[in-house]
Amino acid sequence: MPLSLQLYSMRNAPNQDQVLAACAAAGVGCIEGYSAIMQEPAAFESALADAGLTMPSAHIALDDIDKDPQGVIERLKPLRVTKVYAPYLDAALRPKTAQGYAEIANILTERGKIFADHGMTVGWHNHDFEFEKLEDGALPMQAMLDAQPDLPWEADLGWVIRSGADPMAWLTNHMTNIDAIHVKDIAAEGENLDEDGWADLGDGTADWSGLIATARAAKPEMLFILEHDNPSDPYRYLERSAQAFHTIWENTNG
Repeated sequence: MPLSLQLYSMRNAPNQDQVLAACAAAGVGCIEGYSAIMQEPAAFESALADAGLTMPSAHIALDDIDKDPQGVIERLKPLRVTKVYAPYLDAALRPKTAQGYAEIANILTERGKIFADHGMTVGWHNHDFEFEKLEDGALPMQAMLDAQPDLPWEADLGWVIRSGADPMAWLTNHMTNIDAIHVKDIAAEGENLDEDGWADLGDGTADWSGLIATARAAKPEMLFILEHDNPSDPYRYLERSAQAFHTIWENTNG
């Protein structure tokens, strides 16, 4: 079962040296790293091995992918990463037009050719702003995919839902691009305000049974990655969400 966890979810967990062991104990077989925790690749590789985990994917800033692809590759190779995603753009850096987002997709594709020589793909991870209309009426996510029809996409369907878009439509219409999915649940309106409105998987309102079943049927090799942007108790989140995912998986025909 290809279940992973974005370690950003655990950034505020006490006893950080126990996080990887907790992932393994919860039945999460791999993790997704981000730049801040991968500054010492050899030590991190050893920690992963000790916990019996792998790291097939990682989040790396667009600027680093663009300006220092070889440096990023050297950091990721020891960790055996195969999927690299640019995860975010600060508001001040976001383009105002479809052409601006097309240029981002072009950068990812061009730099991806360098990464491909080392067995890695390079793509995009969305938030909600990619589904908000630009000044020219275009949607950023669609503009990126129109510019580069083969662009890998790590679809954060929780943010798709938060944007007001239809997650099932985006999933089914762009399944060829999607090679990983962030699984995050959304609390009922007015609930979990101390967790920014997110919820443990299974406690929220999103139809994750349907989404996981659809993705699994189309792509049995799909990588599913648990994430919560601000859990009040990270270990509770990990344990409950992993169990909920296992239950959904058992009840879903692959």
